Amino acid sequence: MTPALEVRNLTTGFKTANGWVTAVKDVGFDVMPGEVVGLVGESGSGKSVTLHSILRLVHAPGIVEGSVKWQGRDLMTMSERELRKVRGGEIAMIFQEPMTALNPVLPVGIQIEENLSAHTALDSRQRAARARELMDLVGIPEAARRLKDYPHQFSGGMRQRVMIAIALASGPKLLLADEPTTALDVTIQDQILKLILDLRDELQMGVVLVTHDLGVVAATCDRMAVMYAGRIVETGTVVDVFAEPHHAYTRGLLGSVPRGGAGRTMLLSIEGTPPGLASIPPGCAFNPRCTFATDICRKETPMLAEFAPAHLVACHHHREVAAAGSPVA
Repeated sequence: MTPALEVRNLTTGFKTANGWVTAVKDVGFDVMPGEVVGLVGESGSGKSVTLHSILRLVHAPGIVEGSVKWQGRDLMTMSERELRKVRGGEIAMIFQEPMTALNPVLPVGIQIEENLSAHTALDSRQRAARARELMDLVGIPEAARRLKDYPHQFSGGMRQRVMIAIALASGPKLLLADEPTTALDVTIQDQILKLILDLRDELQMGVVLVTHDLGVVAATCDRMAVMYAGRIVETGTVVDVFAEPHHAYTRGLLGSVPRGGAGRTMLLSIEGTPPGLASIPPGCAFNPRCTFATDICRKETPMLAEFAPAHLVACHHHREVAAAGSPVA
């Protein structure tokens, strides 16, 4: 099967007062039709910038390079007019914080209809009817009445549902979800994730899900890519990566997840903090925090390479990491 989305050598940098900084470096992954791919990592690892770069939503002083092919067409070489037809129509995005992503001075019904007006041939009556259908679809009660409400009149979970309704208005074939459950309580998180999966099944829609929550990845994703300091350091199926992580950073993330049913034990933590974009260390960026690091890690940057079918890692000592065992095994 041919991937719907093919990202290759995606690199995004910004010109700052302190010089040039690279937020995303040589990122590459595929998304098959109907597949959910998770982008995982700590804050500042480049996950959100990657999604924005895919849709060319990064503007000056940022520069995006690389290849992003959507159904065989390179989004990086499209004109702005062509790209506007893809954004919101074929590829939709759920932004991280709905309170800032939604327009506070417009009723949510108008904001849903804006997408329909831009990407469909529906008349005003049909758009209003479709907006009600979408509100029902995402589980907002009394949809007809609530279309007239403003974003501040909705709870956090309901605002997130409105964002999903806007994203799905034109029946996209790819959904880019940037931490869609951030700041929501666990019950609402579960509802939102189930909703996304149900809509994925109904619409045969691919999903790229950005999150730092490995519990979410385990419950929703088919494949995962772990990011650190702007690079993908490990990628594979969720089952393979959880069962046998080959990068020390992946192992640390897995070990920091609380597990029910286990005896009272200390959580594994990752010492230190992620490096700033302007101060990424030479060699492997994770080496100052890695217990497996040696001299080669401090001198040479490991390349992402396949060591097993569909399982890739960028680590000089990945076999030693794997031999240490999975914290969730």
